[in-house]
Amino acid sequence: MRFIRTYSQSQLLRYAGLFTWVCVGISLPFIPHLSSAAGGPDVVGTVAAYLGFALAYWILTREMDGAGRRWVYLVTLVAMTLSSLAIGHLTGTGIGAILILVCASVLPWVLPLGQGVFWLLLQNLGMLPVFLARPNFGLLEAVLQVGLYLSLSTLTFMTSYVARRQTEAREELRVVNSELRATQLLLAEGERAGERLRISRELHDVVGHHLTALSLNLEVASHLVTGKALDHVKQAQSVSKQLLADVRQVVSALRGSDTVDLDRTLHELVASAPAPDVHLTLPEPFRIADARRAQVLVRLTQEILTNTMRHARARNLWLDFRVDGDEVELVARDDGRGATELKAGNGLTGMRERLEIFGGSLDVETRPGYGFVVLARLPLESKS
Repeated sequence: MRFIRTYSQSQLLRYAGLFTWVCVGISLPFIPHLSSAAGGPDVVGTVAAYLGFALAYWILTREMDGAGRRWVYLVTLVAMTLSSLAIGHLTGTGIGAILILVCASVLPWVLPLGQGVFWLLLQNLGMLPVFLARPNFGLLEAVLQVGLYLSLSTLTFMTSYVARRQTEAREELRVVNSELRATQLLLAEGERAGERLRISRELHDVVGHHLTALSLNLEVASHLVTGKALDHVKQAQSVSKQLLADVRQVVSALRGSDTVDLDRTLHELVASAPAPDVHLTLPEPFRIADARRAQVLVRLTQEILTNTMRHARARNLWLDFRVDGDEVELVARDDGRGATELKAGNGLTGMRERLEIFGGSLDVETRPGYGFVVLARLPLESKS
């Protein structure tokens, strides 16, 4: 059996960028300016800038998988840009512009479009003094050289930007599909409950009515006949009463089963989410008599799934449902990037309000690098 590992966008960018960085490093010893000044300050500076670029690039791409702190993005981008310009200046070549292309590939992932374009222009214009310092390079030649590298950087930038847009669109589609799946499950469960209620009403109103009428008529007949006929009438009367009792028992069972099967509903909802890996723990059986409370639990689960897919960048999500007396408790946690502070959006705010309507509560804890923990409590009965 063959196992194929899947890589995130940041991992692919990291390895592709480091491969380009290695290729640049292989070419450095063959630059005449450096090979003739072995051990000189230009060589030391070039090596320091070369290693500094790799360190900054590694930190930036790791941060894209982690907390995504903006100040880390800015610091590492500044370090990468200055390292690229320093390599170009110290080597007296345009090789630093190749590392500028690596910078361009990550800009759309860490900066808004406008700021990314501005940074792209700024770092390419920074190569202008590098080319002007080269012998036999006038202003026109330097501008043309910068324009050439700017065109390549723009192509790299836009390709990466399109990839990011497609990734975001795919994530949105996954979220919408999860929301539609949750709605479909709730509608299907509501339809099943409605069908059970309709059948119970039909049995009670139609079959039960006729059996009651039959029992009354047999009661009258028992007073009008004698002998063997009376024995048959009483036997029929006994059967009709037993049938009426069985019908009432079936009707009661149907009405009593007017519950939402959360075990099935939640398993199907979790199965519809392609990522992250969801580990679901449920009590057996997990049925809620109040359809409104069941809907709140399903919507809460779907909201947690949505937030995890959109924001957490987690690989695993644990959902642990417990029934403690007359209360349902949900503990949800992920292994995502977490956040310094929690900014509750409309989804979590709405779920907190829905839980509070039934006397429940919702608490969220998070910190960078430790994911999110959601604790929800929902009473199964209204508190007087």
